[in-house]
Amino acid sequence: MLGKTNATANIAVRDLAVARKFYEGTLGLTQVDAEGDEVIVMKSGDTLINVYRSEFAGTNKATAVTWTVGDEIGRMVEALKAKGVSFEHYDMPGSTLEGDLHVGYGMKVAWFKDPDGNILNLIDR
Repeated sequence: MLGKTNATANIAVRDLAVARKFYEGTLGLTQVDAEGDEVIVMKSGDTLINVYRSEFAGTNKATAVTWTVGDEIGRMVEALKAKGVSFEHYDMPGSTLEGDLHVGYGMKVAWFKDPDGNILNLIDR
């Protein structure tokens, strides 16, 4: 039923201006729409991300958005670090940490957070 329909990620934030600066300025997404002072719609590739104001911003303890970046993962991690992004390091059985990349299970993954603490990541698949 929904397998042929696009889906949109939703990210709760406290301050839309701070979020816009991070998602546009740091991550390079493009704002394509807005709904007053409550929601901004960002474009990432062929997908959309709704960034919306919520009192529950940053309470999700799991990954909110994943970007599949292929072999560019190392370069992208370095570029984001140059823009002030700090990467998270987790104790993950079966993987090793190589710089900021978790390597294991046939993949490389790097996790980071937005200004509200939402967990985001890059993966090489």
